Amino acid sequence: MARCAICGKGTMYGHNIRHKHAGRWERRAPKTNRVFRANVQKRTVTIDGRPVRIAICTRCLRTQLKVAK
Repeated sequence: MARCAICGKGTMYGHNIRHKHAGRWERRAPKTNRVFRANVQKRTVTIDGRPVRIAICTRCLRTQLKVAK
């Protein structure tokens, strides 16, 4: 599940940084690649009065519940 159907939030890439070895410029902190995955769930959501099964991130799901009230 890669992308949210509402906001388009998806996988992002970054680094794990080991700060234990950070210090002066000669000894830069080692970095390894990592993945930040969006918390995307498959849920049935009512859109225009019709139930539709979509992949939606939890942030959008929370917002939909707040707007519905």
